[in-house]
Amino acid sequence: MSGSSLDGLDLAMCRFSKQNGKWSFDLLDSKTIPYPEKWKVILEQAEDFSGRELIKLDAEYGKFIGQQAAGFINDINIKANLISSHGHTVFHQPDIGITFQLGSGADIAAITAITSVTDFRRTDVALGGQGAPLVPVGDELLFNSYDYCLNLGGFANISYNEAGQRIAFDICPVNIILNRMIQLNGHPFDKDGLAGRSGKVNTYLLESMNNLPFYRENPPKSLGKEWLINEFMPIVDKSNTPLNDKLRTIYEHIAIQIAKIPDNDKNILLTGGGTHNVFLVELIKKNCPVNFVIPDKNIIEYKEAIIFALLGLLRIEGEINCLASVTGAAKDSCCGAVYRGI
Repeated sequence: MSGSSLDGLDLAMCRFSKQNGKWSFDLLDSKTIPYPEKWKVILEQAEDFSGRELIKLDAEYGKFIGQQAAGFINDINIKANLISSHGHTVFHQPDIGITFQLGSGADIAAITAITSVTDFRRTDVALGGQGAPLVPVGDELLFNSYDYCLNLGGFANISYNEAGQRIAFDICPVNIILNRMIQLNGHPFDKDGLAGRSGKVNTYLLESMNNLPFYRENPPKSLGKEWLINEFMPIVDKSNTPLNDKLRTIYEHIAIQIAKIPDNDKNILLTGGGTHNVFLVELIKKNCPVNFVIPDKNIIEYKEAIIFALLGLLRIEGEINCLASVTGAAKDSCCGAVYRGI
């Protein structure tokens, strides 16, 4: 799993079982491999590559994933039957039928000699869906004891069951914008939200963020880096407020947008890298009077990788792994390109 915040490559070794129609899992081992600066720069700039450069990069990044997966499997000495790779999103514009996750499955399978499943979004987009979020299938099958599942990753997304259907959508940017802003001061991320806490809310900037058209749209809906650059960043960039005040205002914006979603007196499973941001979690709790459940560190950090492992297994089993109720596609589907191990 590689997210939009460019923290690194998440690897999770999982074992799944199914009894009486119910799925369960064990997380056997996990590891995050931070991206070397070279890869951070390349992945950040990939959207501007030519067609030829992007095809070359797809193979190179697939080799990188394959090498890291092979090393991880060798280190923990557990036999793997299947590799499931989300890849790294370069383009995601489902409104014009475009989504592209970098990382050639053919190269992953060739390097590891293990059957690999990749490219989970494109079939759903071809069916008229958003191609995202995909994690709600796993929320429904593995984490359905919670009223809501909220993930604070590059973007915040939420998933819940309503009238027998799983509903899910992206809410707002989180780590992708917080990291981008604090990096202007030479820090990789805002540890514990200390920089944001030190600032003051700029009311005009906050209102401008909250008035973005996306927030008035009904789900299904999803966000991508293109939206951040074209819609969100111009509002932030044209404000002459100090950096820490901008950060503080963005924190407030995130908390306000998240608080619009859940009903009171419900429980919410909170996961994703943003869960480690003390100030962000404080603000969300202040704005949202529900019972937040923060699981152990492994689930916080590897829940999405665990679920993508399940999505790959469902693809091999020929079971539905993408829900039209979530994405708005014409129908449920079994998504993913399969590359057999050689």
